[in-house]
Amino acid sequence: MAKLIDGKQLAQTIQAEIAQGVERLVQQHGVRPGLAAVLVGTNPASQKYVGNKRKACQRVGIESGLHELSAETPQVELLDLVSRLNTDPLVHGILVQLPLPPQIDESAVIRAVSPHKDVDGFGPESLGLLVSGKPRFVACTPLGIEQLLLRNGVRLSGSHVVVVGRSNIVGKPLAMLLLQKGIDATVTVCHSRTRDLAAVTRTADVLVMAIGQPRFLKADMVRPGAVVIDVGTNWVDGKWVGDVDFEAVAEVASALTPVPGGVGPMTVTMLLHNTLRAAQLQCQGT
Repeated sequence: MAKLIDGKQLAQTIQAEIAQGVERLVQQHGVRPGLAAVLVGTNPASQKYVGNKRKACQRVGIESGLHELSAETPQVELLDLVSRLNTDPLVHGILVQLPLPPQIDESAVIRAVSPHKDVDGFGPESLGLLVSGKPRFVACTPLGIEQLLLRNGVRLSGSHVVVVGRSNIVGKPLAMLLLQKGIDATVTVCHSRTRDLAAVTRTADVLVMAIGQPRFLKADMVRPGAVVIDVGTNWVDGKWVGDVDFEAVAEVASALTPVPGGVGPMTVTMLLHNTLRAAQLQCQGT
């Protein structure tokens, strides 16, 4: 039976470390990190996510502000708000909650966020620095996955990691992160056009599922003893389930993240980590 990789417990440990870092910054520089969240529209899931992130900020001593705009807000108005937040010295990180309404170009908004306040790690400069081996802000879910693996003693150096999913939010940045010198994994990225996906997933020492299809990964797609990270969050029959057929895969894998309680709490925690880092870098003038 697979060991359960508990993201909720690890998130609490890391948040305690972040809280200490926040207080050190306050004592040394008189600066308290500040995160500005921007919510456009009334999507219930987005409202819940933003609420959770703001509560997490409160737990670690980070100031958080919420800017709520109507679903009909024109793009120019949102870009004007982002521009004001970019120049606000009390705001060290900017979170624009996705998805945005159809009249707004998400990529334009992501590009508009100052690279020095891009705590989501979605912007082109953040991604470019990651690819070049000099990351400033890494997207929160990939960074959370890395911490889950490293802090649970999963060997990554020389290991074959298979990532199923190639989004700019999870798959691509995770691959780039695990390829960094010092981590040194060998990474394969699979997607909907991959031939004989099961043959590839069975070669993985570490297998990350991030495709948004409930219970897609079956036990016969997993090499015995592999570590499986489930990024999926799918609402099925009144409950959250992952991209992994949990009960069946747990009989084959050596370790496995649950849904909920695995990757999710770590994503929120890495947003706090990035916000603290942004404030530290801005105090240093970098």
